[in-house]
Amino acid sequence: MGLLDLEKHFAFYGAYHSNPINIIIHIIFVWPIVFTALLLLHSATPIFDLSQSGLPESLTLDGVLRLNVGFILTVVYALFYICLDKKAGFVAALMCFSCWVGSSFLAARLGPSLALKVGIASQLLCWTGQFLGHGLFEKRAPALLDNLLQAFLMAPFFVLLEVLQSVFGYEPYPGFEARVNAKVESDIKEWRAKKHIKKNKNT
Repeated sequence: MGLLDLEKHFAFYGAYHSNPINIIIHIIFVWPIVFTALLLLHSATPIFDLSQSGLPESLTLDGVLRLNVGFILTVVYALFYICLDKKAGFVAALMCFSCWVGSSFLAARLGPSLALKVGIASQLLCWTGQFLGHGLFEKRAPALLDNLLQAFLMAPFFVLLEVLQSVFGYEPYPGFEARVNAKVESDIKEWRAKKHIKKNKNT
């Protein structure tokens, strides 16, 4: 699978998220996971300290915005999404940086101890909701169990693209949705066939 092959990425993730209720659950919880992950990372040591470079600290709003691992991940995610699709990727990049800025202000306001508690509680809530979505509605294990890196990279973009397609009819290119749906259906059929064979072997 090519790193920038949006069709294959989307089909892979879509095969694990075909149930409408599970999709809605992920739309609700995925971006809060991004936000609270950055909230937890706010306390990480800055990789680059502007105060030692002679540049004005006002560039980081008096230290609220920290150029640490959270910032690096934000940049990586934003660039990756733009490379996948310029239009939807630009929206996703804006959302990534909005999460970084918003979580930074919230972390500064809450303080390290409370920010840690809020971040962990939110992560537990959001992940529990998603696992319940897979167990109760999708009836299939999450994508992260088969491809951890790809699942973490694609989840935020997947739910955004789902909303853009459902609400605005957006497609990265003509025929994208039909081609992806065909791949998703094929993958699900293959998974069900393997599951059926495994079940028969165990009986």
